Amino acid sequence: MAAIEVEHRGSAVWITLNRPERRNAYDLSMARDMVVALEGAAEADAVVITGAGGSFCAGGSLDQLGTPDPEQLRSLFTTSLRLVDAIRSCPRPVIAAVDGPAAGGGNELVVACDFAIATQRSTFGQTGPKVGSAPVLGATNVLSVQIGEKRAKEMAMLCRRYSAEQALAVGLINEVVPNGGLDEAVGRWLGEIHQLSPRYLEIAKISSNQWWNQSKDNMNAGLGMLIQAIGSEDMVEGATAFLEKRPPDFRGARSAADPDEEAQP
Repeated sequence: MAAIEVEHRGSAVWITLNRPERRNAYDLSMARDMVVALEGAAEADAVVITGAGGSFCAGGSLDQLGTPDPEQLRSLFTTSLRLVDAIRSCPRPVIAAVDGPAAGGGNELVVACDFAIATQRSTFGQTGPKVGSAPVLGATNVLSVQIGEKRAKEMAMLCRRYSAEQALAVGLINEVVPNGGLDEAVGRWLGEIHQLSPRYLEIAKISSNQWWNQSKDNMNAGLGMLIQAIGSEDMVEGATAFLEKRPPDFRGARSAADPDEEAQP
């Protein structure tokens, strides 16, 4: 079973994340395959990114963060930046077709896409500070342009979950459709795109990247900080707690690592 399925449906390229047993969290190989698929879609009318098995994407896989390999994580982090930038650099409109949870880096994929359509059962939100990370590839910068600074900080820092209707209300997504109606709705959007000029759609898309391009230095700086924090007590505790399905105890983990450090209230 391929972890990424790339297929041509009519004039569109569909990229399906196919690791439902981990809610389609992507590893380094999957991220690289998505970049290749996006870079190879220049002749299509549009690109659709979706997930199999009732989830959209849970972001980058956390299974190695508890015992991190610095080189592997550096590669995953930097390739994640290449992935979201490939979405923005693709000359064709990219649609996030969301059915189920879009969490962490999966939510940032939604931020990066040009359009997003979601079923009623879908949910959205970041996980960074809850799992010993930070969402620097969209949620701490570009997201504030899409939904407003206060809402973006709420989403990026507090790790709350939002329903599809809430995501629509704040401007994170474009449309909510009934469960089971996602393919039909995406087909309607693709039909509308097919009637438009590919050349001038590309001009409009690249021109609309103004805020994304201005955020690139911020993304690179944030990525550098994440790389420097690989193996930190907070990263290890957050990932371990997630994998063990328990609440993280960041302050307790710090005290255990440094007995001289007093716990803060």
